[in-house]
Amino acid sequence: MAYREIIRLLRMARWARRPPGKRRIIMWLTVLAITLAIWGAERLLGTPEWMRLEGPDIRRLR
Repeated sequence: MAYREIIRLLRMARWARRPPGKRRIIMWLTVLAITLAIWGAERLLGTPEWMRLEGPDIRRLR
């Protein structure tokens, strides 16, 4: 087994013996919900021009 696989198995064993608390699970679910909401808004409404890598289209600014 590779080193990373052993570490992963040890983490899973520790998590099985001592699962995270309710507040930590709620925190991670909240972070996940906020992330999905931002992603959904960007997919639905589009990305603002100031966030695009190409930059604004100069022809549209004139």
